[in-house]
Amino acid sequence: MYWIDKELYFPPVEQTSKEGIIAIGGDLSPERLLLAYKNGIFPWFDDGDPILWWCPADRMVLFPEEFKPSKSMRNIINRGVFTFTFNKAFREVMQNCQQIKREGQYGTWITDEMIDSYTFLHEIGRAMSVEVWLNDELVGGLYGVDMETIFCGESMFSKVSNASKVAFYYLVQFLKANQYKLLDCQVYNDHLASLGCREIPREDFLDILKSNSSSD
Repeated sequence: MYWIDKELYFPPVEQTSKEGIIAIGGDLSPERLLLAYKNGIFPWFDDGDPILWWCPADRMVLFPEEFKPSKSMRNIINRGVFTFTFNKAFREVMQNCQQIKREGQYGTWITDEMIDSYTFLHEIGRAMSVEVWLNDELVGGLYGVDMETIFCGESMFSKVSNASKVAFYYLVQFLKANQYKLLDCQVYNDHLASLGCREIPREDFLDILKSNSSSD
């Protein structure tokens, strides 16, 4: 297992553990975060523990053109139950993702330091949020890192039924309109699968990422 010090470096993907961990330690500086995402790596760890950097063997993704919203979702959108915005309440979206209770999960992996770090990425134009509102109350949303033609989704929340699905719907419409190649959803869960996401091998994901990355 590779331990990161102050050097801005991640080991080759071949050094990833069976569990999907490629490195431990380091910090959440914007430079390190952007280097990680450029190489298909993301942080995921419990508060108080060393930072764990992941690059799992199977990657949950959505190709935007494959997104097919359900009839019930189309009905919700057409009825205009919710309103939505982009990048109007980034920190608040992260805070809600941090605080929302999830079945089978104790505590949160979204630390206060992580909120500060990703909010800075947002301020420099490298992270984005979608907010969903009901009667002027923030009831759902999602956030992630913007790698120009790849959007790396991080987390979503919903305070009322369907709000996170609405956020996902409008994110995909944005990605389609702006010719993004891929939505990275990181790891499998049933909710993502219900939205049309599927797993692809890590090698395929990294090939797509490399062929669509800028040189910065």
